[in-house]
Amino acid sequence: MLAQWFWVSPALAQAQVDNQRGEKAQVVDGYRTIEWTDLMPKDDLDALLNPPEYLSDIPDGSVEDQIASQMQLAIEQASDSRYQQALVSTRVVPSFDGQAIRLPGFIVPLEFGGGQQFGDGQQQVTKFFLVPYFGACIHVPPPPPNQIVYAEYDKGFKLDSLYEPFWLSGTLSTTLIENDMATAAYTIKVDRLEPYTE
Repeated sequence: MLAQWFWVSPALAQAQVDNQRGEKAQVVDGYRTIEWTDLMPKDDLDALLNPPEYLSDIPDGSVEDQIASQMQLAIEQASDSRYQQALVSTRVVPSFDGQAIRLPGFIVPLEFGGGQQFGDGQQQVTKFFLVPYFGACIHVPPPPPNQIVYAEYDKGFKLDSLYEPFWLSGTLSTTLIENDMATAAYTIKVDRLEPYTE
């Protein structure tokens, strides 16, 4: 089901537990480590964690269970619901504007330095989206805009595989960026990028 597939993930569940415990964010080399859920206003997060009941009534594996069908069903049945609003929310947490943060995620390349093409083994990605799960914006509907970060990394980096998660460190801003692929409610000027480790 969409609600389970999209929002009920181990990372989200852990973030909820951590937030309930009041655990403080870790600081690494001057960058505050944050979770994706930190970027959502509380009422958006609450709406997504409490999806409409009709979503749980759809049998697993049925045609209605397909992502595209669920999105259409959600739009038709809850076009003005708080849940639907949260699925497309561009609302941000203003206190993150100008903050030095560290955030893990997956890269969706948008621009390469030197006119290189993805897959040639030498591409230097300079502009991209950072997303919370693999395939977002490519194979599946994009996450809400407040769960997409537009990134610029002037130095560029070699991306061998879209399957690789990374840690990004840099200065976050609450600037909205619209693209044919997706809309991002946050942007980051990347200072450092490194392979993801727990």
